[in-house]
Order: sequence, then C-alpha cells, then structure tokens
Amino acid sequence: MDSEAYTDRELMVAAAAREIDDGDVAFVGMRLPLIAFQVAVSTHASNALSVFESGVVRDDPADGFLHTMCDLPNLDHAVSTTSMIDIMSRLQRGDIDVGFLGGAEIDRYGNLNTTRVSTGSRQIRLPGSGGACDIACLSQRTVILMPHEPRRFVQNVTYNTSPGHGEGDDWRERESVAGGGPETLVTTKATFGFDNHGEMYVESLHPGVGVDDIVDDFPWDLRTAKDVTGDAVGRTDPPSQTALDLIREFDPDGFWTR
Repeated sequence: MDSEAYTDRELMVAAAAREIDDGDVAFVGMRLPLIAFQVAVSTHASNALSVFESGVVRDDPADGFLHTMCDLPNLDHAVSTTSMIDIMSRLQRGDIDVGFLGGAEIDRYGNLNTTRVSTGSRQIRLPGSGGACDIACLSQRTVILMPHEPRRFVQNVTYNTSPGHGEGDDWRERESVAGGGPETLVTTKATFGFDNHGEMYVESLHPGVGVDDIVDDFPWDLRTAKDVTGDAVGRTDPPSQTALDLIREFDPDGFWTR
C-alpha cells in the first residue's frame, strides 16, 4: 500500500489500535481513540472493553458514527450506561489497563499540558483537565496521540495538567502516582517510546519520514531506539487493508481522520 493510500490520521488510528491488547480495559477519550478502540475490538482485541468518562462501557463497535462519546450509537446496546463516578472508581481501583490522552504540549518525560499556553505576552486558556489527569495518574499505562508540530514539544510544559514521568527516573514512585505513566506517543510523523528513565525516544518512523525530518522539532537532544536499546529505528506499519476499511466504516466522512 503506497503512502497516498491513507491519511496521517488514519495511520495514527491504526497505530493506536495496536496499543490495545486482547483483554485490555481501555479508557477511551475523544477524537481518534473513539475509532481506534472500534478497530481493535473488531480485529485482534475481541475481548477488550472500553470505558468512557461519560459512564458508557462497551465491548463492541458502536452502530453508527461517533462525534462524541455521548452520541446515541455509543449508548445503544452498551454493556452499561452508568455514571462518571463509577468510571473514575475503576481508575482508582487500578482496573484500567490503557488510557488514551492528547495534549497541546508535551515535554521529554511525557508530561502533558491542556490548561494554558503562552504566546508572547498573552496567555491562552485551553480546555483544562477533564478526566485527563486521573487517566494519566491511575492507568496502568497511557498512550498519547497528537499532531506532530514543533510548538507542541517543549523543554518544560507551561502547566503540568497530566503528569507523565514527572522529572524522570523514579519520580512517579516518589510522588506516589499509582499508574505506570506514558508508554507510547503517536504523532503524524513517528511513534515514540519511553525508556527506563521515563525519557521519550524515537521508536519508529512513519513511511516516508526520516530521523532528520523530526530531530529539529525538539528543544532537547532527542534520542532514538538505537541509543536506548541498540536496535535500529523501525518503520511504523501502515494500516492493513482490513484496518483501513474499518476506519472508513467507523468514520465514513473522514470527520476525524481526513
């Protein structure tokens, strides 16, 4: 399949879907994760379960396109439609295997800002945390999705809305942050992992992207898989035809993926 056969966002959805293992309980957020779970449960993760901040619990794809987690197709034939407190209690019990997050800014340790950013003398207010801080703190692992834009990669986030690996090393343990922290970052150009010190590194490059195409986007000395594990930087697998067909079934007009 050539690089023109799918969009960057369709590739992100396919990559995110692979982060859901069979049997996982996934805390699904808005936008691309809405589709990623449906692809995963339709293919390799038929025993996965999705939970939504609104109180919905599903074990199968929604019967219709989802603009939001509260759309009627997400409620129809759900396993349960419960309350926000029930879903957040699942986080507190440690029941969530993987949580999906996004952000306006991210630093080298996976800390996320969705609260405010500065542009010159101006402060721009962003949506804030919602349930993101809870997901970041309490999920067994988190997967972050965001567009690949240099302004998003910062030495230190303007505001730490959703803690990642904090200051690195054993920060989460020292601060009694229960979950495992960021495991994967998927952008429109590459997939990143986090090493034993909690620092981000390039794990795989999307088709057509080279290391030189992204290193200058980061205000720190970005490391690669070769630096961390000794392995060459990989290539992100493009969406299979099955995954691509499903993505376009679940998002027929490309509302989230074009």
